[in-house]
Amino acid sequence: MGIAEDLPILESRLTELITRYEQYFIGLEKREPLKLLADVEQLASRYANVPITNTMYRHRYTNLIARLSSYQQLWSKTVREIEEGRYSRDRFRARLREGQQESRRGAGQPGQPTPPDPELERVYQELLEARKKCNLPLSSVSREQLADTLARQRPELSKKLGTDNIRFRVVIEGGKPRIKAGNGAKKPRNSEP
Repeated sequence: MGIAEDLPILESRLTELITRYEQYFIGLEKREPLKLLADVEQLASRYANVPITNTMYRHRYTNLIARLSSYQQLWSKTVREIEEGRYSRDRFRARLREGQQESRRGAGQPGQPTPPDPELERVYQELLEARKKCNLPLSSVSREQLADTLARQRPELSKKLGTDNIRFRVVIEGGKPRIKAGNGAKKPRNSEP
């Protein structure tokens, strides 16, 4: 076989090798694809000391070798980070596992933090968006402050509105975001046109 037949094979195996390394790094493959790497390196080195007279084939070959070389550097760096415990995807998965284990151990125990209130989270996100639109700093508003404020106002609003079902919304008035409260019950739609 000549270089004309080997270049498409080298290119397809290199593409497969890149895919397999990515699968290895995200955890789908359990082992590093060293056998495929050795095959690709052997195929790549076949024409290392052979002069390639066809300019198109020489250009394609040098591009594939450069691509392989840059990926090998990336892979060796990533493998070293994994071995040293500094690989970000591994650290993320480890933190995720720790959180799941803690939640299993602490489920139902007193002192366990309560899950976030979806209503509070919605109002908080709306408030942040409104502050962005008004070019106000976001750091001056915290989720805890908002929760305290809404909790303090809820009893008075319940008396005023005559219901415990209160829905908060954020509006912009006078260039500043304001939190408005209303009855949380959905209004029936009028069936008349």
